[in-house]
Amino acid sequence: MMDDIQTSEEVAFVVEDVTNIIKESIEVTLQQASYHHSKVGQWTSNVVEQCLRRLTGLNKPFKYIVSCIIMQKTGAGLHTASSCYWDNASDGSCSYRWENKTMYCITSVFGCMI
Repeated sequence: MMDDIQTSEEVAFVVEDVTNIIKESIEVTLQQASYHHSKVGQWTSNVVEQCLRRLTGLNKPFKYIVSCIIMQKTGAGLHTASSCYWDNASDGSCSYRWENKTMYCITSVFGCMI
């Protein structure tokens, strides 16, 4: 019984762990940066690549999808939504919003068990 619980936790999509990976990937990339349009493409690539590298390093049986939005703080609104048709018992998703004085970064991870 205990082995079954440990095994299921080892292969589960753990939202808390994934959220920490997202947060750390954003902070490593953006730290004290100020918004600059010409750098956004590289920043978003760095965030998603860092997330994917860390997620695949967990060696869990998932295919991952990572998206990242960086938006300058100008007072404009941004509304996003996602919907998934999958097995709620094995698949999962989470999003994390980070901000500083000049920008927002919203990163989402979707994990589909193989």
